[in-house]
Amino acid sequence: MNRNEKLDHLSKDTAFDVVIIGGGATGLGCAVDAASRGYKTLLLEKYDFAKGTSSRSTKLIHGGVRYLAQGNIHLVREALLERGRLLRNAPHVCHTLGFVLPVYHIWDKYYYGLGLWIYEFLSAKFSLGKTKILSKTATLKQLPDLNSDNLKGGVLYFDGQFDDSRLAINLAQTASDQGALVLNYCGVTDFIKDENKIIGLKAKEEFSNQEFSIKSKVIINATGVFADALLQKSEGHTETTMTPSQGIHLVINKKYFEGLSAMLIPKTSDGRVLFIIPWHDKLLLGTTDTAVDQIFLEPKPLKEEIDFIISHFNKYAIQSITNTDVCSVFVGLRPLIKKDFGNNTAVLSREHLIQTFPSGLVNVSGGKWTTYRNMAEETINKATASCGLSFVRSKTKRLKIHGFSHHKINSYLAIYGSDAEMILQMIKEDHSLSEKIHPHYPYTKAEVVWAVENEMALTVEDVLARRIRLLFLDAKAAIEAAPIVAGIMRVLLEKSEKWEEEQIVSFQQLAQGYLIK
Repeated sequence: MNRNEKLDHLSKDTAFDVVIIGGGATGLGCAVDAASRGYKTLLLEKYDFAKGTSSRSTKLIHGGVRYLAQGNIHLVREALLERGRLLRNAPHVCHTLGFVLPVYHIWDKYYYGLGLWIYEFLSAKFSLGKTKILSKTATLKQLPDLNSDNLKGGVLYFDGQFDDSRLAINLAQTASDQGALVLNYCGVTDFIKDENKIIGLKAKEEFSNQEFSIKSKVIINATGVFADALLQKSEGHTETTMTPSQGIHLVINKKYFEGLSAMLIPKTSDGRVLFIIPWHDKLLLGTTDTAVDQIFLEPKPLKEEIDFIISHFNKYAIQSITNTDVCSVFVGLRPLIKKDFGNNTAVLSREHLIQTFPSGLVNVSGGKWTTYRNMAEETINKATASCGLSFVRSKTKRLKIHGFSHHKINSYLAIYGSDAEMILQMIKEDHSLSEKIHPHYPYTKAEVVWAVENEMALTVEDVLARRIRLLFLDAKAAIEAAPIVAGIMRVLLEKSEKWEEEQIVSFQQLAQGYLIK
């Protein structure tokens, strides 16, 4: 994906069938779906792809065990089928992961065992493995660092895991491969109307301030928790449709909870599940559910949220942790559809809602990563019908995601899929690119070059937060790596030394928010 070429393309051709606003999971899914059907498609993202919620998930492709407990069979069934399709279509970035649910009362073993058997049954042909009731000994074999006091056994089941922002980049590449024009750092500034009907929009490139006047047969708002600002602009009202909540995740070193599987605690004091999940050779602990009044691009963790997760981890683990053991903390906002449940956002559904507003704007809200493809299919069906475009059936159920590869690369680069070979070729041609950007992590200069030249990375944050996940894995290490990354990018992007210095300072200030003070 060459960004300069795409900007040049937009300068010369500004008429589209479908324009999508928002470069998170839902927007990118819509772009893939629309472009693969043959519609002339444009996607605009004001910041970077997956800058918001879509890079801050629990990294699971799952049906949602807690939704099963709530009796929401339809949502669980839909999500499990989508889980299977995603694991099939993007095996390089998604994989199966075993989970153990420890039990401390004999009857819980069979209660949860039955529930998780139903969970497996609902996945039908996309089952990832047999659910098993485990003895105390078998449970501790899976989770040797689990506190065994009063432990009666456990239940083993299987779900999917992925890297969220890496999948987002792959979806942007897939949309581009299918003929869509996708642009990050190009925000919508206004809508163009004819007799109160939207016929286009105005957009501005965030760095150069270059402006575009774009016409489209239909426009889709897929901006997640930020949707209301655009809806108020398009419809001229002050109503809100979202009830955002935030969830935090702590990342710690794997040594604190070694094991063969991830762990699920099905019910914490706030009514959510607690996960302890291996991810990129670290452990991911989460999550919370806290109602918030304000929406920020960089939401901050609350002290009580951090304390909550640490205390729950210490309750179940042999080794206790403190704030000083946390390598990174990140926060995501959930795009929950507004309903009358007071401040208890934990009971709000992750189902999605697609609406066509009086202006003609199509708005898609709610949902989660696992169901992004199905949401996109339904959204494009509704959007194209609303503007009279000829119906073309969706092709995404079996569409291979960019990077698709069953060829196993024995390297951490395997997550790049088929693109890994090109990164390795870059290193072969210039051995200096094999140098690490940080001594404690495997990431190389070659990946920085790849991110800039092929994945539209324009800032140090783009590279260290979403192309390489170092900010989310170890914020201190990311701060230390920033000068090397900025130096590489300055040359590639033909920027000044002042730009390099500003990028280092800006990133290091941002990264402070990922450290526990």
